[in-house]
Amino acid sequence: MRRFALVFAVLAPILLGGCWEKQTAELPPPSRMTAEDIGHYCGMNVLEHPGPKGHIFVASLIEPVWFSSVRDTIGFTMLPDEPKDIRAIYVSDMGKAPSWEKPGADNWVEARKALFVIGSRAKSGMGGDEAVSFADRADADKFVRENGGRIVNFGQVPRDYILASAGVEGGASADEADPRRQKSD
Repeated sequence: MRRFALVFAVLAPILLGGCWEKQTAELPPPSRMTAEDIGHYCGMNVLEHPGPKGHIFVASLIEPVWFSSVRDTIGFTMLPDEPKDIRAIYVSDMGKAPSWEKPGADNWVEARKALFVIGSRAKSGMGGDEAVSFADRADADKFVRENGGRIVNFGQVPRDYILASAGVEGGASADEADPRRQKSD
């Protein structure tokens, strides 16, 4: 009996630990965008802006963090002062969007599986350069034919494209869009 108790005491945490990892490894499902969702950097309702949107689930936060552009969504993952316990990143699948003005409330793709068109003529809802997200390659190719740009995956989106300052790439970076992050001289 002692041997069984000792084996159980050693194996139970390992077996239960494996179950816990499987449970926490599952991605939370994307949220439906509503009129209550406010952009993390701009402080405005995300529905008020055209173009693709994003939201991120952070383990240390109860609610998802919303963004009025995909560029800001990706920027959040690059900025050193933002949380790093990211569970899931969702961006608009513009291949399923009704239009640029109405990108859809529930047509999401996990960002690490998405394709992004960068350097196109399309501008974000705040007027800056955008990383336009797609779930399917054919939709991304069609967008490039109509609007220019090039296709990259999540890991290939250039840091300087996302965090470029105003006047360099035509839009404010996430740092500049958030007054709390501006440095004083």
